[in-house]
Amino acid sequence: MQEKEMTALLSSVPANDERSPKPLTNAIVFDNNTFRNEKYAENNANALSLLHSFYQGKDLNSFSNYYPHRIQEDSSDLEFIRADEIEPVEVSWLWKRFFPYGKLSLLSGDPGEGKSTFMLTIAAMLTRGRPLPFTDPRDAQEPMTVIYQTTEDDPEDTIIPRFIKAGGDRTRLYFIKEDKKALTFSDERIKEAIIRTGAKLFILDPISAYIGKVNMNAANEVRPQFSCLAQVAKETGCAIVAISHLNKAEGLKTLYRITGSIDISGSVRSVTMLLRDPTDRDKRYFAQAKSNLSRMGSCIAFRISENGIEFLDEIEATAEDLMKKFQSMNIGRPDDLMQAAADQIRDMLSDRKLHPATECEARLAEAGFKQGTIKKAKKYVDARSVKSGDLWNWYLPDGKSSISQ
Repeated sequence: MQEKEMTALLSSVPANDERSPKPLTNAIVFDNNTFRNEKYAENNANALSLLHSFYQGKDLNSFSNYYPHRIQEDSSDLEFIRADEIEPVEVSWLWKRFFPYGKLSLLSGDPGEGKSTFMLTIAAMLTRGRPLPFTDPRDAQEPMTVIYQTTEDDPEDTIIPRFIKAGGDRTRLYFIKEDKKALTFSDERIKEAIIRTGAKLFILDPISAYIGKVNMNAANEVRPQFSCLAQVAKETGCAIVAISHLNKAEGLKTLYRITGSIDISGSVRSVTMLLRDPTDRDKRYFAQAKSNLSRMGSCIAFRISENGIEFLDEIEATAEDLMKKFQSMNIGRPDDLMQAAADQIRDMLSDRKLHPATECEARLAEAGFKQGTIKKAKKYVDARSVKSGDLWNWYLPDGKSSISQ
């Protein structure tokens, strides 16, 4: 295309045309890679026509006729929704700051610390329409239905007796039968059960029994399962609370104490924990470790006895605050931190596959371990390093000659 042709084209645009762009210099036009393309060099007439359409403010989709690799054709699968078409709504709460409706929440704690007893007590209060601990009595809701799904305790000799002791209404407590088919996060029966019973709270105890046949330490396997459960919560408006255990890696940040991938904590909107007071074997604390939808809730102190749960006091503290406090009260042997790092390395590499060394080290550092501790722990568990292409990877030997990949 000759410079005089380009100049003639630009001069043909009316100066008072509101659709006209601001004047451009010839140099700018010539520098634009769009017009250096071979397609235009082959056919100057088409290029001139395109420029004319552009500067007259016509539909830019005309570019696709001449430059298809820059602007793709419309796809029938592509849909948009503008922000002004979405009506904002406030988050509604089963238990304000702790358990939101229509979302996933997590309760974690060491085995035997009373997680099931705690959740059954909360469920019993809800089935009677009683106000939850340290909430305004005026915020009490109508009696509601609860579904409690567990593999750790039997309903007839453990769950029901605890529920009765907590004063619950048995006509509002349901269980999904699993004698013919085990329940998983992606099971359609969960949504159907919530709809048919009108349940406002669904409890899964523990995660490991219901997440399905996945590696709980693999983020790419954990996320899809939680996405299925989150969709059910959203569609039904039910509050879903999953119960999990803490790992043995004391000294880590709170969210890294939850068994499995850190993506478990990332998949839920609220993470709460039950922690035992090291100075009082019957005293527990219900504290929050994460909240995506509100500020962190207060910590609730309570006591467990043969008569059930007695709620004691409300304290301004998070799970992180309490863990640090309890750790300073019960400092162990110098190698305890190395042992905790070793446990996390075992968890990360439990699938016997190759994992990028940089990713492993980053996760351990984020959990609070120093390089020296990581190095000792890696050697302790016999984790190996192998180079694949330009990257170093970690893996745990499986006693065979080959490495699973």
